[in-house]
Amino acid sequence: MGDPPSSEHVDLAVEVLRILADTTRVRIVLALRDAPELSVSALAELVDKKPSGVSQHLARMRMARIVSTRQQGTSVLYRLTDEHALAVVLEAFKQAEHAVANGQLPPHHHAAG
Repeated sequence: MGDPPSSEHVDLAVEVLRILADTTRVRIVLALRDAPELSVSALAELVDKKPSGVSQHLARMRMARIVSTRQQGTSVLYRLTDEHALAVVLEAFKQAEHAVANGQLPPHHHAAG
């Protein structure tokens, strides 16, 4: 695997996991997977939360560079900065499938074959 990561990179990776360890934020990532850009109100509707709460989640995600924004008129549109946060979320789903598979092959292994 090469050289071990620096302490700084480990700390940053843990912070990314902390930020993504939230139901609303995972739902935001999944919503942005399905639509390249969404407004706060559209995201709030998709994740079934109030826009003010979603806005706070997005601010945290933006500080961590998980999402970025684009101004369109008076609207601010959010998008995933890159594919990595989505990959982390999807891998977490695969891990969850293993946790509940009870010794069986989890669904993502069936899909790969």
